[in-house]
Amino acid sequence: MCSVNARNKGKPITPPEKEEGRVVLLNPGPVNVSERVRQTLLKPDICHREDEFLELLHRIQTKLLKAFVPGAESDYVAVVMTGSGTAAVEAALMSSLPHGRRMLILNNGVYGERMSQIVGLHRLGVSELKYDWTVRPDPEKLLLALRQHQEVHAVGMVYHETTTGLLNPVHEIAEIVDNQNRVFVLDAVSALAGETLNIAKSHIYMVTGTAGKCIQGFPGVSFVLVRKGFVERMRAYPKRSWYLHLTHYIDNEGRGTIPFTPAVQVYYAFDEALNELLEEGVVNRIQRYKKMATLIRERMGKFGVKALLPADRQSNTITAYHLPNGVSYQTLHDRLKQQGYVIYAGQGNLENKIFRVANMGALSEAQFGGFLDAFEQVCKSV
Repeated sequence: MCSVNARNKGKPITPPEKEEGRVVLLNPGPVNVSERVRQTLLKPDICHREDEFLELLHRIQTKLLKAFVPGAESDYVAVVMTGSGTAAVEAALMSSLPHGRRMLILNNGVYGERMSQIVGLHRLGVSELKYDWTVRPDPEKLLLALRQHQEVHAVGMVYHETTTGLLNPVHEIAEIVDNQNRVFVLDAVSALAGETLNIAKSHIYMVTGTAGKCIQGFPGVSFVLVRKGFVERMRAYPKRSWYLHLTHYIDNEGRGTIPFTPAVQVYYAFDEALNELLEEGVVNRIQRYKKMATLIRERMGKFGVKALLPADRQSNTITAYHLPNGVSYQTLHDRLKQQGYVIYAGQGNLENKIFRVANMGALSEAQFGGFLDAFEQVCKSV
């Protein structure tokens, strides 16, 4: 039930973003970006074969390593490609398996399911440990599976499963995978810069990310952080894709070139978004997101709107809520969009049961407050 008080009854809402002609995106990517990042799209056109672009690419790679493997930059390589986060995930999965070995996927949401489907689509061996969408993988069951199945070469998992806003136990899983001498492929597309992750300390071999979520850039550029010691092993594995073969990128960049035409202007924006991230500090950004999530959750709790997950399983950047009694998602979405706020639907069997509110992106506390006021007003009117 959405039990709101009458504090703002009849009070017109003027969202801060409307003054700027913007809509507040409360979906988990694409996100609202700063004006500073947006303006970089207007930089001069350049050819991707010229030194100017290669210098831009090198800056991006250097900043990615500085942000996400601080102190261990020399142990990793950043592979940057044009494509969504799914492109990076598919590239990592296809590049991580030798002939005749299997991948084990920890599947507890839409994106874990996607990892499994990608491996299966390419006719590679895949097994699953499957869980309910609100349940975290059990590290002990993984340990048992790896001991029993020596044919498993790599383990894949999503860190932040945005299907429900669930955080998976990445460091516990990484320790088991490392101790069992397997390769860990981590989908951190919705986690990097939003959740604490010690990639180097946990000896994670491959971590995927994207510009258009917690880094606060535009969609269309993604990346894989690969442990350098694994690169030579990857070169011996079969080439399963022309565009998404990671060593193809690594070898070309080693020769001072890039294998395919990139989205040059989006790379400019990515570079500027990384500048903003490093200026703010990764730890500070995570804390900012956590603070905004707390603001949303406290107000929603006062409204009587029930979260799907208990607090100890929730991420810093998205919360799934049960729909208020008698209110359809479409009605709630459309009324809020009229006020300038875009929420997100549930997926799969949760499609008609929940809605999701993300707090990624370059948004202020005032904008989240405006959303919550709008939500309160909408609840009283439906």
